[in-house]
Formats: sequence, C-alpha cells, structure tokens
Amino acid sequence: MLKIAITGGKGGTGKSTIATSLAVEFARNNKVILIDADVECPNDHLILSTKRKKYANIYQLIPKWNFKKCIKCGKCAQICKQNAIVFVNKKYPVFVKDICIGCKACIVVCPNKAISESKKEIGRTYIGKNYGVFLVSGELKLGELSSGEVVSHVRKHSEEIMKNEKFDIMLIDSAAGIGCPVIASLVGTDYILAVTEPTPSALHDLKRVLYLANHFAIKHGIIINKFDLETKFCSKIEKFAEKNNIPIIGKIPYRRDFIDSMIKMKPVIEVNPEYKEIFRNIINKIKIT
Repeated sequence: MLKIAITGGKGGTGKSTIATSLAVEFARNNKVILIDADVECPNDHLILSTKRKKYANIYQLIPKWNFKKCIKCGKCAQICKQNAIVFVNKKYPVFVKDICIGCKACIVVCPNKAISESKKEIGRTYIGKNYGVFLVSGELKLGELSSGEVVSHVRKHSEEIMKNEKFDIMLIDSAAGIGCPVIASLVGTDYILAVTEPTPSALHDLKRVLYLANHFAIKHGIIINKFDLETKFCSKIEKFAEKNNIPIIGKIPYRRDFIDSMIKMKPVIEVNPEYKEIFRNIINKIKIT
C-alpha cells in the first residue's frame, strides 16, 4: 500500500483542498483511505460531505493518588515538567489534570508507590465514506494539549481498520506547522507532498517541513498552490526547488472554484471537472522509487 502525507508547514496553503481532491481522483481506480490528521481543526469531512460516526474514544494515562500512602514529600510536583502537580509543604499534592501530558514521571518517582495509573479522554476517532473515499478523522477534545498523541491513536485506529479492509492508497492530511502532530502524521509514509503558496512565510515554513522530510529520509515533492497570485515569488520557490533537487509535481491556479468548493461542500474536481487533469498529472508525477 502506498502511503502519502500532504503537509506544508504554513496554514492556509490548501492542504485539505488538495488532499480531498487527490483522494477522490485516486479513488476512481483504487481503494483509498484518507486520514484527517489535523485533529485540532478537522475539515475533510466537510469538503467531502461525509457523515461521520464515532469509531473510538482516545484516552491518555494520568496519575491517581492514594492519599493513605502519600507521605507529602512533594517529589511528584518537583519532577512534573508541566507543573500539573501543585505542592505546598505538609499538604497533599493537588493535581491539575487539564495540563497533564501523561508522561508518568510522577508515578516512577513516588517513593511510597502512592500514585497509580488512571485515564482521561483527550479525543475521538470518527469514520465515514463518500465519493469512494474511506475517511478516518481525528478530533482533539476541547482544552486538551496532546494533539500529537491523538494523531498517533488515529493512525493506530486506521491500522485496525485496514486489517479488515484492504486499501491501495493511504493519504494523510496533516496539520500546519512542524510539531508533534505533524511528525506523527509523516512517520512511516512513503512520500510527502509539500503544499506551498507564493508568499515569503509559506516558503520559510516549506523549508522547515522539508527539513523533517529529509530527517526521516522520506521522498518528497512540492505543489505550488495559487501560483498565479504572485508569479515573481513563484519563481523563487522554483529556484529553491531546482537548487535542492526537489521536483515540483504540480502548480494549481487560484480560482473562484475553490471558494465554491468550500461553500458547496464538494471537492474542487467535482465543482469544476477541468481540475481533474491537474490532479491526474500530480498523481502521475509522484515517484516513490
């Protein structure tokens, strides 16, 4: 199975628009699973008009105190790098579960084994299908911090689903940036499509996300979205790609069709069939070997 991640660093470059259209185009001749790994703001189900249903809750381990064993030493608070444990001398520790990341350091350091494992819900995985695309969508619970952990669980749930159904193509629509959720999206993929736009901030963030691609030794190519908004800066991206021997596998114009796609909740290739050729060309230029 071919695993392709769609990322790019900067937000708003069109990753979800491109990911959904690629998924629909791939699905014409392949069995496709699309993972929406932007768990803080998932929207692939909106673009695909997919009715989601809950697949699983996602939990994180958190500490639980047995105050009959607690000797009020404060070591758990000292070791907590998140400051999720508040300690006042001669008082029992106070736990703020909303900022705990589940590292379990407090459990390890407790000299009297007064801390055990409990859990809290940090997100959910949803599934659905439309346009021939099987969608797995992750969603971080409001107020929680562990988006990277939610992405990892969403990918595990996808692996569970793939044990029962065989897919030819996996597409992963990552979040913006280069943090934990993006890393969790990229690891184990065969190819990275880095989506950028002709702006200084987009090129800056593109370089950062391609550093990750090189770090994990994943083959990659660049898609320049909205290329005709600023042709002079588009040429800068092309020179950067040429200098670093990175293929530009697609250039997508900026048109009203993309706005209509969001309003009508349809992939852009369904709004205007002329884009089918653009996305077919992108698919044909993806070189894994």
